[in-house]
Amino acid sequence: MDLLVQMQGIDKAFAGVVACSDCQFELRAGEVHALVGENGAGKSTLMKILAGVYRKDAGRIFLSGNEVEIHSPHDAQVLGVTMIHQELNLMPHLTIAQNIFIGREPRQNVPFLLNEQKINQQAQEILASLHLNLNPKQRVGGLTVARQQMVEIAKALSYNSKVLIMDEPTAALTEAEIDELFHMINRLRTQGIGIIYISHRMEEIKKITDRITVMRDGHFIETLITKDTTIDKVISLMVGRTIYESKPELPERPSTNIALEVRNLNRGRVLRDVSFQLKRGEILGFAGLMGAGRTEVARAIVGADPCDSIELHVNGRPVTIRHPKDAVRHGIGYLSEDRKRYGLVVGMDVANNVTMASLPKFLGALGIINDAKITQTAQEHVQTLSVKTPSVKQRVRNLSGGNQQKVVIAKWLTADTDILIFDEPTRGIDVGAKSEIYKLLNELARQGKSIIMISSELPEVLRMSHRIVVMCEGRITGELSSAEATQEKIMQLATQRTEMVSAEST
Repeated sequence: MDLLVQMQGIDKAFAGVVACSDCQFELRAGEVHALVGENGAGKSTLMKILAGVYRKDAGRIFLSGNEVEIHSPHDAQVLGVTMIHQELNLMPHLTIAQNIFIGREPRQNVPFLLNEQKINQQAQEILASLHLNLNPKQRVGGLTVARQQMVEIAKALSYNSKVLIMDEPTAALTEAEIDELFHMINRLRTQGIGIIYISHRMEEIKKITDRITVMRDGHFIETLITKDTTIDKVISLMVGRTIYESKPELPERPSTNIALEVRNLNRGRVLRDVSFQLKRGEILGFAGLMGAGRTEVARAIVGADPCDSIELHVNGRPVTIRHPKDAVRHGIGYLSEDRKRYGLVVGMDVANNVTMASLPKFLGALGIINDAKITQTAQEHVQTLSVKTPSVKQRVRNLSGGNQQKVVIAKWLTADTDILIFDEPTRGIDVGAKSEIYKLLNELARQGKSIIMISSELPEVLRMSHRIVVMCEGRITGELSSAEATQEKIMQLATQRTEMVSAEST
């Protein structure tokens, strides 16, 4: 196969911190090539250089054998390279067609008038070529995440792209949607398009890719042929150490004391009659398919969303929570699945993020902020949680996903919360960082913290939970102990309500 991309000797540093050093990568036509590594390994930086987001400090880039200089995303698109980021770059109030051709819309004879008919026609041709049954006039905001991702791919192909970079493309997709995405990837492969696939999901990588390039600590490590290697080999190269993925021992059996009790939680058709208990020192897993209502339960508990009814008891006492600040006052912390949007201020430094939820603790007698105390507290948590950062004055946006997650945890530990709700705690985090997060959750449970862990990854729920609550279509459909839980039993309960509704309708 012809080489589409060759990157040789690529260097890149940010404020003296080396992100890539003497890196190399190549992509062939019609190939799906995985790029893997722990968060902070340099893979996203390397791909952003190829996509024109960053400029390389040194090295050479060849596209179809010709050396090129890529100074901007526009340069990359003109050269046939497009990157589809994990956070999709679409405008929800515009139609599919308008999103595909934004900034390049065909015009009428009068320059300031758009030719909507031609926009829709050209968009329909692209959608048809991808076998997508979508109406180009439909607004993007009404599409599922999976369909929005398909629109991103269509948009990329509208530039006649020969190279697609996909960053964590399945992070928010269901199994059925992942299968649909893989069908599309295989169609693109047959058209000679090269796909660079960045993901932490090893099983997916084995299923869809031809080759795997491993990076570690900003360096190229090795390129492997997917069918000839094993997941264990890839993980070993990624982390430079052995990671045991088998289920570890859970913390000792939790106390019989009830830390949190939720009764009669209702919110329209989204949540119906949700009731459960969380024990002190327990990790309570929440499982279910997308749309089951797990995140909605968490947000209702902490007062982020209104609900029709809810009874809350914390340590046996009835409490009222109407706002997240009420939740903090009662010792409840919520770590959102979207940590960058709801858990962190990425433009601020580590120290201020760690202390933002408990700022009154750091005020002096005259209401003056004690910066020295903030720095000391942040440094203690950075050390305890093994946060990899040059200093507590480093901006959070410059940390890897796993280290950002640790900063969020440090924030709630500083606020002295005893009940922690983790929503997708390892989403977008590499294998090595996952292992560290798991150890941290277990240690928090041993210390008597009570944890609700919401996860879409069944192996993670099975690995970490004392008990597992399963939801479907806004209801709790079952509860399983650690001893009796299996993936099959969880999936039966996760689809139970759908089957009941289907039966009722027939």
